Amino acid sequence: MKFLRQFLDTLLHAARNLLPIVLVVGVFQFLVLQQTPDGLGSIAIGLLIVVVGVALFLQGLEMGIFPIGKNLSDEFAAKGSLPWLMIFGFCMGFGAVIAEPALIAVAEQAELISQGRVDPLVLRFLVAASVGLVVAVGVLRIILGLPLHWLMIGGYLVVVLVTFFAPEEIVGLAYDSGGVTTNIVTVPLIAALGLGLAASIRGRNPLTDGFGLVALAVMVPMITVQLYGIVVFGLGEAEASATTAEILKHMEAQAETTVPTSASSLLADLGSMVRDVLPMIAVILIFQFIVIRKRIPRLPVVIVGFVLVIVGLYAFVVGLKLGLFPIGESMAEQLIAHDRLAFLYLFAFAIGFATTMAEPALIAIGKKAEEAARGRIHGPAIRLLVAVGVAIGITIGVHRIIAGDSIHYYIIGGYSLVILLTFLAPRYIIALAYDLGGVTTSEVTVPLITALGIGLATHTEGRNIMIDGFGLIAFASIFPIVTVMLYAIVMEQILKRRGSSP
Repeated sequence: MKFLRQFLDTLLHAARNLLPIVLVVGVFQFLVLQQTPDGLGSIAIGLLIVVVGVALFLQGLEMGIFPIGKNLSDEFAAKGSLPWLMIFGFCMGFGAVIAEPALIAVAEQAELISQGRVDPLVLRFLVAASVGLVVAVGVLRIILGLPLHWLMIGGYLVVVLVTFFAPEEIVGLAYDSGGVTTNIVTVPLIAALGLGLAASIRGRNPLTDGFGLVALAVMVPMITVQLYGIVVFGLGEAEASATTAEILKHMEAQAETTVPTSASSLLADLGSMVRDVLPMIAVILIFQFIVIRKRIPRLPVVIVGFVLVIVGLYAFVVGLKLGLFPIGESMAEQLIAHDRLAFLYLFAFAIGFATTMAEPALIAIGKKAEEAARGRIHGPAIRLLVAVGVAIGITIGVHRIIAGDSIHYYIIGGYSLVILLTFLAPRYIIALAYDLGGVTTSEVTVPLITALGIGLATHTEGRNIMIDGFGLIAFASIFPIVTVMLYAIVMEQILKRRGSSP
């Protein structure tokens, strides 16, 4: 009975979070474009499936992923074995990323766009290994109590420096690859590892020390992929030439929104979803039973939690394919075709805001941040700030494509602003702000943003899909960091003035 009440509360919460997307789509479809979308019934069913999927996913997180992450952190901290903790962090990071479908898609796009220079398998292993390495470093940072801001400032200075030398064909994809490493399952698990470790070590604060692993997992692949691009574009030989038509055909094949119509296809798709999370489950089981050599507490509940996560994620993706992606893509194409720039900017802002508010990973992290902050941070306020940041970022990214400007200057300027704000922001918000920049690029946001960027580059005269079509995900990651830090700076100044006033 308690489980049912919790699920119903979560279901209502998920429905409220999806409401902004429905409002944005409805307003633009009926008031701006003045058209009734095809398949309105299937769209409504798809949106209902999304709500149920998000509710199952969030319930599963609380029952399975968060407890197992905290339990492993507690056990490793109790053992006091730093090497094993770092090995576990590496394996967790590597296993979470290597089978990530979005990374596989980006790697295939990179091979096509680089005219055969980039090997997709090599790229995937480089990104997965860099995420594993940086999670291990992040674990070490928590144990030693090192401040995150110096790591992030130094890291993004390297990002900016490498961007100067990276070929323009690889920059957008490199920043996009940083975004796709943090998905709807890996973010809560990595966050649970950091929060659990910080809570189990005396003198560590979950808010300032527990967050930050996700931020590091986003940053380092940007460096790795650009360095790889510098090497292959400088030394490699092109094997084949890809035309814009070929790239579009490849993108359409990847974005095909087929929904299972039979029991066998449903089971096959569900099996592929299990396969995607299997490396992480394998890492957990190996370390739990071979290294720690203890049973998992409340094992039946944890198993049910993992099943709910997988089923909820599957329902969520099917609902998106059925209800949201087709109408979102068609609206972007219609706005581009009608040459309504003002409405296009407004749509970019509104859809960025609405999709971010519905991100399940952001909802979960916002809730954990509120618990860790003990009254200093409110989850809904954080989500609102992040959504505004994503909306601003996507709007600026859309303007870059329309104007035909180089992505280098925008990215360098954006991260220079982030570095400056890191010096000025209160220390308690820095790790969380960087993590929030990573959780915005998940299953809801990435497909719609990618479709918008590719559509703009395709339909805007003089734009190169290989150079201009990618990179919007980077803008969606930068500006939430900016808005959250600015909010913390302003609030701190207000509190100081109130404290000093007579």
